[in-house]
Formats: sequence, structure tokens, C-alpha cells
Amino acid sequence: MVKVANIYCSEASLLDNLPAHQAQVAVVKPPANFAVALRNDGHVDKLADKSLEEYLAFTKDANVVWIDYTTKDLEKDLEKIAQTMGYTQTPLQKLMSGFYSAYEDSDTELGIMLPVVKVDQLDMTVHRLIILIRNNIIMTVHNENVVGLVKFSRYAQTFMKKLKAETVNDRLTLILERIIDENNDRNFEYLREIEKHGDDISKQLIDENVSKKELAKSIYSMKHVLINYLNVLWATKDVVDSLQYGDADLITDDEKLLGRIGILSSNIDRHIELSEQMSNVLASGLEVMQSIYNNQLQTMNNRFALVTAYLTVLGTAALVPNTLATIAGSGVFVNINAQPDWYIPVLIITTVVATAASLVWVVHVWNKKEK
Repeated sequence: MVKVANIYCSEASLLDNLPAHQAQVAVVKPPANFAVALRNDGHVDKLADKSLEEYLAFTKDANVVWIDYTTKDLEKDLEKIAQTMGYTQTPLQKLMSGFYSAYEDSDTELGIMLPVVKVDQLDMTVHRLIILIRNNIIMTVHNENVVGLVKFSRYAQTFMKKLKAETVNDRLTLILERIIDENNDRNFEYLREIEKHGDDISKQLIDENVSKKELAKSIYSMKHVLINYLNVLWATKDVVDSLQYGDADLITDDEKLLGRIGILSSNIDRHIELSEQMSNVLASGLEVMQSIYNNQLQTMNNRFALVTAYLTVLGTAALVPNTLATIAGSGVFVNINAQPDWYIPVLIITTVVATAASLVWVVHVWNKKEK
């Protein structure tokens, strides 16, 4: 029997295919918060599930430190967290008021807000990831339901050991670049889910039995999700572009390292293009639906026109003999019981002639309309 312990939730699915008698899995969730420090002598220390005060003490005698901290209420607890960890210059209220993202540089501190996307069916929610930088400390703060950095947290110690940069600013920039990259990758994954819904809608478009009202709602919902998703991508790109310029004192001036941030911007551009293409496809779907409605309306109009034509023939056919009968009964004949012999034949002949003439005229107009 194989016993496996200390496995993160994201990896538990890898063992699902093992028979129950071959594996006994003890799944352990990643720590709610942790800190990883690269010491001056090159070794890396890690601390998990501790108080803010312990994390602050952990940063002493460290070359560079990354602290990831989760909270139940980000808006309520962020100010207290920042003050405890020594972040006093960053305007937190202004940082949190940004539209999906924000970038606040106060020379000695740098504050960044990035969007974290979560899509469930066609319901998208956007959470916030706060990144605070000062001296040799980079701290990420987010709500408990944000799991975008779980993958990177597993390899944080290995990543720290491999840092070859010479200055603290270079190391901070590399860690920041990796954090943004991990967050972007998680956001990009939801584009595949949106694409799947787009494919489902495409199938519904060719199904005549699908309710067009429900289909229109689905297209609108997906269009709404795409608009918000594009807003997230553009907001992230604004922050990445600000970092790429390297104007902040806490960010490296090394062109090679800044080029890595430029790659992040290029990846965002590519996903923006994919999202816009999908938006165009949805717009085409709406045009198809409008064409379907127009065709249905035209078919209905044609049926009404045909009924009107028949009624016109019948009405015209009955008009002439009805007129004659009205004249005959209006006193022209002194004795209404002594009607001449030609009266009934005239009614029959006029009815036949009027019907035939009306039918010929309607057929002539109909054929002319088809040409």
C-alpha cells in the first residue's frame, strides 16, 4: 500500500485514477499564510501560519522576503495588516478604489492592485490581489477564496534559491514578475471556459427547437462576461506597462529583467485579441438570430398576403352580383315576385366573370412580385 501525505488540493486529482486498494491519500491544504526568506548566506527559510508580528520578526537579517497573507475581509483588514508590517506611505484607500487595478508609487513603497477572476458558468466575479513592496519585503494580501498563487507558493523556496540577481531591487522585480505571471495564468484559464460556452451557443443557433428567447439571454450573458473579462485584461495590462517602464525606485533598471515584464504584456495582448475575436463571433451570432427572426416574420407576412389574396378574390366575386341584387330589390321592379327570366342567369354569369377576372388579376400581380 502506498501512503501519500502533504499533498496540495490541486494535485489530489492526479491520484484519482489509482485503485482504492493501492493508494491511501491524506490531502493537506496549503497554509493560509506563509513567508519565504532568502538569507544573505544563500539558504532559504520558510514560516507558515503565524501572526503578523512573527512574520515581521522573520524578515530581519533577510536579503529578500515574500509574505503571502490571507484574510476574510480584505477591505476591513488591509489597513491594519499594512500598518503592522510597516507599510505607512502607500495610500491604501486610493489603491483599493481603482477599477480592477491600481498602481501607487510613493518612492519608498510601492502598492499594486491586480484583479483575480473567477468564472462559474456565465457568472464572473472579480477579486483583488494587493501587492505591497518596501525595502526588501514584498507582501501579497488577498481574501481566502483567492487561490491564484497556490502553485507558486509550492515552489517559492526553490525559486528563491535560484535567484541570481545581484541587487535587492532585481530580486524583488523577479519575485513580482513571477507573482503577476502566476495570477495572469490563472485568469487566462477561464478564457477556455468562456470559449466552451461560446461553442455551446453556436450549437444552439442551428437547433430549430431551442427557444430563441433563452438563446438571446445566453448570448447576452456571455457578451457581458466577455466585456468584464476584457476589462480585467486591460486593467492588468495597465499595471504591467507601468512596471515595464521601470520608473519606480523599488523596481530594477535592468533592461533584461524589464524585458521579462514586457513578455507579460505581450501575453495579455494576445488574450485580449482572442477575447475580442470571440466577441465578434458573438456579434455574428446575434446577427444570425436577427436574420432568423426576419425570415420568420417574412414567412408570416407571406402567409397573411396569401390569405388576403384569397379574401380579395372572394370579396370581388361577390361584389358584382351583390350589387345587382341590391338594385333589383330597391324598387326597380314593381312586382318583386314577377322577376324576369334573365335575372338569375345574370347573377350567375356576373359572379363567374367577376371571380375569374379577380383571380387572373391576383395571379398576374403575384407572378410579377416573384420576378
